Amino acid sequence: MPEYKKGVPFDLPKLPPKIDYSVLVELLSNAHAALARLDETLSQLHNPQLIERTFLTREAVLSSQIEGTQATLEEVLKQEAEQGKDIKEENEKERDIREIINYRMAMRQGVKFIDEGQPLSENRVKELHKTLLQSVRGKTRAPGEFRRKQVWIGSPGTPMEEARYVPPSPVLVPEMYGNFDRYLNTEDAERDVLVQIAVSHYQFEALHPFEDGNGRVGRLIIPLFLYQRHIIAKPYLYISKYLEEHRRDYYDLLADISYKGEWIPWIRFFLNGLCEQAKDASNLARKIIQLEEHYQAHLREFNSPYAFNILKAIFTYPIITSVRLREAAEIDNIQTGINLLAKFVKAGILVDISPERKRNKTYAFKVLLDLIENYSPEENKEHKK
Repeated sequence: MPEYKKGVPFDLPKLPPKIDYSVLVELLSNAHAALARLDETLSQLHNPQLIERTFLTREAVLSSQIEGTQATLEEVLKQEAEQGKDIKEENEKERDIREIINYRMAMRQGVKFIDEGQPLSENRVKELHKTLLQSVRGKTRAPGEFRRKQVWIGSPGTPMEEARYVPPSPVLVPEMYGNFDRYLNTEDAERDVLVQIAVSHYQFEALHPFEDGNGRVGRLIIPLFLYQRHIIAKPYLYISKYLEEHRRDYYDLLADISYKGEWIPWIRFFLNGLCEQAKDASNLARKIIQLEEHYQAHLREFNSPYAFNILKAIFTYPIITSVRLREAAEIDNIQTGINLLAKFVKAGILVDISPERKRNKTYAFKVLLDLIENYSPEENKEHKK
């Protein structure tokens, strides 16, 4: 590993590295088992779309928070319910929300690429980056293009000479990315695919190929890669929550690879994160299944076939306007929709979060929102380096 010199662009070694698998056997076994259990849980979902949108939005919020955005899951869903795709970005909160929605769009775009049989190639990753940066903030930061200038990582205002890390020179990015691309998309690049994506994540972040958005793109690639390699049947495994909770360790361990060539502590940390987040997603999915079954048992008292349509709609759109809800539940008669909505509010399933309005009110499925936004697994979260 070349010596890292402060203030000088890093001479990033090409892939693959030499990894000592003998010290990773138990963690690799645990990670694969946890991912298999997640798949088993998700297979029990009668309608996976019920959790897709909220899981995706949750990940988008958490990944964006690592970059400094402040919007919550509820704020994103409310803004989207009331403004659709035409978020004006007139203030910082709206700009945060736009970036979070872009992240969710990019994830869906990546899934579509994979479903069409396309690899996570350079051009596809550039398209994901372009989608992520479709915003007021991002449009001036070369969306979809490799950076053409030197960047560095440090506190705002820090000169390059004092930066914590200086990525490789922009003239080297195309060649270095080509090496990364081949490694990421070669099936036998490593003995184990989980080590392959752990190594790939470091390399992408160390290369820092884009002017902005590298962290978000790097985190997007993780579930897309696992989905592409059939490690998970649905791309509902997200690691941003773990990285946010252990942010200092995350950055320190990546830095230790650059400064000291220490791969194993990072890979251990990454595998532990996969285990933890697979358990998190499994437990949360089970609780959502239980919640759906609980309400389905009570909806028979409503004496309306449309009640089940409404329940399905609010699991998909936990914050929704009355007009959108009637459309999603396929209720043509306005009075029927009004009467059913009143029953859902009276039963405490929906909450009117726009009491000041008389028409096209906005409702929230608070129980589901609280479960998703505040859920914390019961397992011990301590990790070992």
